[in-house]
This record gives sequence, C-alpha cells and structure tokens, in this order.
Amino acid sequence: MEEWYAYPLLILVGFVVGFINTVAGGGSLLSLPILIFLGLPSTLANGTNRVAVIFQTAVATAGFKSKGVSTFPFNIYLGCSAFFGSILGARLAVDISGALFNRILAIVMICVVLIVAFGPKMGMKEIQERLTGKYLWLGIIAFFFFGIYGGFINAGLGFIIILFLHYVNRMTLVRSNATKVAVVFMYMVSALIVFAWNNQVNWKIGLILAIGNGSGAWVASRVSVNMGDGFVKKFLIFMVSILAVKLWFYQ
Repeated sequence: MEEWYAYPLLILVGFVVGFINTVAGGGSLLSLPILIFLGLPSTLANGTNRVAVIFQTAVATAGFKSKGVSTFPFNIYLGCSAFFGSILGARLAVDISGALFNRILAIVMICVVLIVAFGPKMGMKEIQERLTGKYLWLGIIAFFFFGIYGGFINAGLGFIIILFLHYVNRMTLVRSNATKVAVVFMYMVSALIVFAWNNQVNWKIGLILAIGNGSGAWVASRVSVNMGDGFVKKFLIFMVSILAVKLWFYQ
C-alpha cells in the first residue's frame, strides 16, 4: 500500500462506508474488499476494519444523541450481550484461513444482496415499542449470536439488526439505527481487542480509514435517515454482487 492514491481512496471509501453503515448497514461489504484488494491479507483486513467501525459508531451515537434520539438503557443490555458473543466470533476469525474467509464473505454478500433486494419494506410510522419483558430477553439472546457474527465478519449485520429491532421490538427506523450504532460500538471494542492481541490490526491504515468512516457517520446522523435510500440500495446491490464474485475466485 505504498501507492500515493491509497490513502485518499481509503478516506473516500471510509466516508461512503460510514454514511451507509449509519443510515442502514452493509458498508463493510465495501471496505473489507477494498482493504483486501489494496494488499492486506484477509484476516488483517478484517481486524483493521474494526478500528474504523469503532470511530464510526462512536461518532454516530453522539450524533443521534445530539438530536435527542437515544434508546438507553435498552441499547446497553443488548450491547453487553453482543460484547461477549463478539469475543467468540473474533477468536474464530483470527484462526481461519484467508481463502476460506473470502469464500464465506462472498456468501454473506450474496445473502445481503437478496435481503436488500427482496426484503420487506420497513415503514417510518410511529409504533408501540416493545423493550421490556420477554421482548427484552429475546433481544438479549439474539444479540449474543449477532455478536458472534459481528466479531467474526460483521459485514451486512446492520441490515439484520435493523430488521430485528423493527419487527420484534417495534422500533422506528431512526431509533433502530440509533440502537444499532450504540450496540455495534460496544461489541466492536471486544472484537478489536482480540484482533489486536493476535497482531491482526494495521493501526495506520485503520486510523486513516476511520477519518472517512467518522466523517460519513456524522453526516448521516445529522440528515434524514431515508435520504437517498433507493440509490444506496441499488448501489449496494451492484457493488456487492461484483465483489462477491471477485472474492469467491480470489485466493
């Protein structure tokens, strides 16, 4: 990664990823392949990407809170559960071979494309939230397993979290996103610790990418959450489909 264009490209990609991740999810489906194609081994790219996502979710959480959108303490309960699940997922990720990781990532990309293209529409109308009792416990259990996947790859998990919070806990899209970024921040910390402990983080590249991720997240948290939603979905379907094919054959 000595080419002069690599770092400006990382900031630009990071901005797009941070915006997409905050509005909906799936941004890591762009940043992970970019890191791999720029020369990082798959596992190192996976760990390095966590640095940027932590900055992105911290900024997004602050942005949502500044606009009065917060789901505390519900997000803390879910985040603590995902935190411990993420440790298991990250341990799996650091031990996996690069070729197998690429195949798994390609499959994940295809699944996300199908969800984005054919998944149910989510309305924005106010609905009665279900954040206590059995729905709280259902969320705690589900987010432990979300955390395992988040620690392992994390790519595309934002869509699944939004769907779960909307249909199970009856949250609006705005509050689902606010909850999502807070939870991702919490479990991403544990995942980064595992990757860093196993020397699977390039801090320089991660921090450069984080400049873009954080900027994109701040912009996204300050504008309407459905701004450009149709374009984002089409863009993701196009890019993810191409990258999935590339990664499937990339060894």
